[in-house]
Amino acid sequence: MAVFCKTMADGILLTLSLALLGWGVEGQGNGRGMREVSGRATVYLGQDRDMWRPLIHTTVNLSEISSIKSSFQVRTFDPEGIIFYGDTKNGEDWFVLSLRDGIPLMQISKEDILISVFGGPKLNDGKWHTLEVSNHGKFVILEVDGSSGLVVGMQSKQSEEVISGKLRLALGGILIDKDKMIVQFEPQMDGCVREGSWLNVSVPWETEAEELWPCYQNIQAGSYFPGTGFAIFNTSVFPIETNSEVKIELWGDFSQMDGTILSIRAPGQELMFALVANNNTKEVTLLGEEKISMKNTFNRLVIGFQTDSLEVLYEEDKPNTTASSVNLLSNPGYLTTWREGRLAIGGLLGDGEDNVGSQFLTGCLQKIQVQGKDLDLDLAVKHMSISSHSCPA
Repeated sequence: MAVFCKTMADGILLTLSLALLGWGVEGQGNGRGMREVSGRATVYLGQDRDMWRPLIHTTVNLSEISSIKSSFQVRTFDPEGIIFYGDTKNGEDWFVLSLRDGIPLMQISKEDILISVFGGPKLNDGKWHTLEVSNHGKFVILEVDGSSGLVVGMQSKQSEEVISGKLRLALGGILIDKDKMIVQFEPQMDGCVREGSWLNVSVPWETEAEELWPCYQNIQAGSYFPGTGFAIFNTSVFPIETNSEVKIELWGDFSQMDGTILSIRAPGQELMFALVANNNTKEVTLLGEEKISMKNTFNRLVIGFQTDSLEVLYEEDKPNTTASSVNLLSNPGYLTTWREGRLAIGGLLGDGEDNVGSQFLTGCLQKIQVQGKDLDLDLAVKHMSISSHSCPA
């Protein structure tokens, strides 16, 4: 997918980086094409890269390690992704800590043992949590906020060996083939790690990135669009029954949005419709065979369409509020277009096969549902600037 960037949007992003996001990691070269950063730095794990590749990593001599214990803080609304990886013997023995459904998942390979353990408290609540991973003889222990989260016991039939050489650590990725893991999962996480204390050693970490993306100082749940790109789904992934209704539901402060919220188009066909917010006129407009304009003082909007009709419902997020509705009766090919089309969140679909568009959205969609199910933008083809699970608050 071709990527378009706008100068003005880039300026907005720079301003956000300074005023909202608060920090940037200063690094310096190490002569190997890498930049060095502190292990205590605040790191945004969702930075664009090969999704399994670590964002930062380091290597230490085992002879320098006095304590097999690492602690750090993590904050995310994302239910799934890699946090922390470590290995010895060049990846023969390894450890992976990730989240799945918001709950810690530890996977360990040691000698002839493969272990997967899942449990503990949900961590994807947008709050900072302190995690400590330690090794005590035959046990690996994960503590969460000072309390025991997971305890894994391992005993091999092989004789104990004195491990020497190097130990590798990585954040946001792994250094082994992903197929070696027992439990498969989506690796990229929209989350942050900070205040790391890694094995009580102070060696610098390395990154291939020219700079590390900052973290928002305060966040809320949602998908954030900074005005530089959109996310695209094939509508065929949302199957519908014959002559059934398609329902798209959106939550957010529409008065704070500007640009195209969503659009639907099938290749080679005219635009089915687009939903556009205008922060100057304070209106949200549905563009299709006809044009519907609504004052943007609502917090929830529902678009439902059948074979030849379309209905829009919108309501304020207040008690005892009655939903308002408008009908648009036209275009007998709504469901046909849906079955063959593309759904773009945050931009206007073009008419070419590459689906490039413009009028990108600036704002936060707190929740997106299609056919009653939450839409996870991690499953879309999306611009790298979009945060799938968090917005600046």
